[in-house]
Amino acid sequence: MAQDYNQTLNLPQTEFPMRGNLPKREPDMLNAWEEADLYQKLMEKNEGKPLFILHDGPPYANGNIHMGTALNKVLKDFIIKYKNMNGFKAPYVPGWDTHGLPIELKALKKDGVDPASISKVELRKICKEFATSFIGSMTNQFKRLGVIGDFENPYMTLRPEFEAKQIEVFGAMAKRDFIYKGLKPVYWCPECNTALAEAEIEYANDPCHSIYVKFRVTDDKGFFSNMGVDPKDVFFVIWTTTTWTLPGNVAICLGPEYEYTLVKANGEYYVMAKELVAPTMEAAKITDYETEGSFLGKELEYMKVAHPFMNRESLVIYGDHVTLESGTGCVHTAPGHGVEDFEVCKNYPEIPIIVPVDSVGKLTEEAGEFAGLTTDEANKAIAIKLEEIGALFALQKIIHQYPHCWRCKQPVLFRATEQWFCSVDGFKDEAIQAIHDVKWIPEWGEGRIEGMVRDRSDWCISRQRSWGVPIPIVYCKDCGKMIVNDETIKAISDLFRKEGADAWFEKEASEFIPDSVKCECGCGEFIKETDIMDVWFDSGVSHAAVLAERDDLQWPADLYLEGADQYRGWFQSSLLTSVAWKGAAPYKAVCTHGWVVDGEGRKMSKSLGNGIEADEIIQQYGADILRLWVASSDYHADIRISKEILKQLSDTYRKIRNTAKYIIGNLFDFDPDTDMVALDQLEELDKLAMTRLNTLIEKVNAGYEALDFHVVYHAIYNFCVVDMSNFYLDIIKDRLYCEAPAGALRRSAQTAMYLILNTLTKILAPILAYTSDEIWKAMPHSKEDDAENVLFNQMSKPFALSVDQAFMDKWNRIYAVCGDVQKALEEKRSEKLIGKSLDAKVTLYCDGELFTFLSGVKGELKTIFICSQVEVLNGTGEFSGETEGLSITVTKAEGEKCERCWVYDDSVGKDAEHPTLCARCAGVMKN
Repeated sequence: MAQDYNQTLNLPQTEFPMRGNLPKREPDMLNAWEEADLYQKLMEKNEGKPLFILHDGPPYANGNIHMGTALNKVLKDFIIKYKNMNGFKAPYVPGWDTHGLPIELKALKKDGVDPASISKVELRKICKEFATSFIGSMTNQFKRLGVIGDFENPYMTLRPEFEAKQIEVFGAMAKRDFIYKGLKPVYWCPECNTALAEAEIEYANDPCHSIYVKFRVTDDKGFFSNMGVDPKDVFFVIWTTTTWTLPGNVAICLGPEYEYTLVKANGEYYVMAKELVAPTMEAAKITDYETEGSFLGKELEYMKVAHPFMNRESLVIYGDHVTLESGTGCVHTAPGHGVEDFEVCKNYPEIPIIVPVDSVGKLTEEAGEFAGLTTDEANKAIAIKLEEIGALFALQKIIHQYPHCWRCKQPVLFRATEQWFCSVDGFKDEAIQAIHDVKWIPEWGEGRIEGMVRDRSDWCISRQRSWGVPIPIVYCKDCGKMIVNDETIKAISDLFRKEGADAWFEKEASEFIPDSVKCECGCGEFIKETDIMDVWFDSGVSHAAVLAERDDLQWPADLYLEGADQYRGWFQSSLLTSVAWKGAAPYKAVCTHGWVVDGEGRKMSKSLGNGIEADEIIQQYGADILRLWVASSDYHADIRISKEILKQLSDTYRKIRNTAKYIIGNLFDFDPDTDMVALDQLEELDKLAMTRLNTLIEKVNAGYEALDFHVVYHAIYNFCVVDMSNFYLDIIKDRLYCEAPAGALRRSAQTAMYLILNTLTKILAPILAYTSDEIWKAMPHSKEDDAENVLFNQMSKPFALSVDQAFMDKWNRIYAVCGDVQKALEEKRSEKLIGKSLDAKVTLYCDGELFTFLSGVKGELKTIFICSQVEVLNGTGEFSGETEGLSITVTKAEGEKCERCWVYDDSVGKDAEHPTLCARCAGVMKN
């Protein structure tokens, strides 16, 4: 019976599956990590190494995670894992923002509670239970993403030790005179004569007049004059539904990037947003008009207009809150009557804050001739006045949703009252210097936050809420003087550390303010402040309450990483509290990511039906595909995601996985401790593969260090597909399958493959959390490896190879020639002359130095080309590629086909014992 030579081949052997089946396999791996206490083991493994601290910006504990949160957590996980594998101990302490309005409103809605029917202490209990209930579910969602961290000991802004430290930071800022009280608009009920919290507002339909008012230009900064238009004939047209607020107008606000135009009608020119011209002119019942010019809102900044009936000018400004949903695009701005108006006017210190309405809803002397009128009376009187003086452009009767007091059901008004502020001006120079001391990624972030801080004079830190950390101020019961000093701050901080901030609402001031504290007037009785701190102050002091307090962390952080909106939010609040507290930034570097958008670049929304949930991706594709999506993206800009993008990434994943599977299968009989070939003894092709690996290591390390994970992704992909699958692994298949199992040639290839897979798996570990662990457990290991988990090993450094430039030049030339030969072979395959490349004989035609070079390496070429014979001749062949001076002819291979290796060779039939084998295979069989 003829021998079955297939049984003599060293074919791959592995149980490593070709299909990832990630949605099913990943949960089992996650359970194994949990049982093994993976994170704590990693921390113990890296004990004694330098610390790298990435401080987690706390998400609200009020719902399921969305794609933006998933993106953020996965990016952080890349960094934490890389740093732990590259010489650092990099702990990750997740955080939770547990105070604030979003949680308060959701908690009350969930429980169906009327806040008026319960005490502040009861309300706080409901909010606390609501917030903490989400921490567990969100933690599980983060873990399912493959994120590791100290989830057993996270930080929460509601914990007593956090609240206590927050009081200390506030005290330090107050001691430096950075805390003061000033004006800010709040909801105000004139019927109840009180300020209202957001939760105390109900919206109801309210009939009113929407009014369009003309403001004549007094200073156009030469802009309209340069257009050939007399500025005296130009009017900005504003729109409002609260006519009574017009006495408080001090500015007109435009959208900086919206297009505006001049509308010419009745001998006048009206400034309005181009998009709103038609509905505005329709409201005015003007049909005969034309538009002139087009300009952005920001181009009109600092123009001045005359108030139509008050003896003063209003300033033209711009703000991001302006929309084109209604009105004219020119927003009536009265900072004494609106939060957005107030906030935008803080960017223009020359604008006064005028509040011409008193606590019972009557206009004051600041309203001029309308003083003494109620707001309802003023609505009618002001409209009549505007018509008399020719400033009324249009009037419409509408019904709109308007805020009403939940107690008396009457309409409320916005009215500026005293609020607590942090004076940014007090330490602005220090803050700017601190910004310059930080590395900003991308670099434009520095200019962005610097501009914001420069333009900011103060920060309103008080809120008229119950769910938060109280402002630790007491007032003298007799004279009302504010009392805040080292003694009161220590007493309140100690109280919160022991009992939490709830104690502020449960106890009288006399129960915790020391008897030694006295007012200047001699009084020793005090009243507590009722406001709480802005939630941004809570998270903004996390650097102090977490980094400076926990033994496993250190201050300042090496890195903050959040969405680009945090230049205005957490990055800034952290910077301001840190500089005011310690005189330096709380971070050495700051990195930002963009928004997640759909495949067409549109914002995801329910109405468009284009949203994709993180859980949906995990259930269909697996967490590693989501992680690969994060790695593949240049995340500093907006990041697109769609089913098509995920399908492409799944294909990429399969190529990476199949590369690993192929190598694992060919290492089934390889023991790194006994079978490894010394690097200087490797075959040249294997050395070449190792040089490509060194290049990968350098690219990947540079990418990880720069936080450019898309560079890492593309380097890995190109290495697996171009360097490995399409070249090296294809070429060495013959050696792996056909050479003697323990022969030097096969062991050389296995050595290179082992080092490649070992290195590649470690490189993949930060990105493909689950798959890298799966590969690591399936492959052989040396005694130097920690086989338990890939994360317990350090990233590979470039290998010391005995190669010089001549070696690289030689193989670069061979690689280029190989590319031309592959094209020639493909051409003949299409013509059906050959099937597999082993059916071919390749003749290379060239002259001169190229002929000398190729003749010198001829013995290696049939292996590289994966063909049966190669000849190098002078002359001209059929096919010309990209190598200058080279042409190629492909013919059918000569000789007989070896039954074992399928190479055509003249030696087939010359061995009596193995007449169907070539000399190489016959020799292997005999040995």
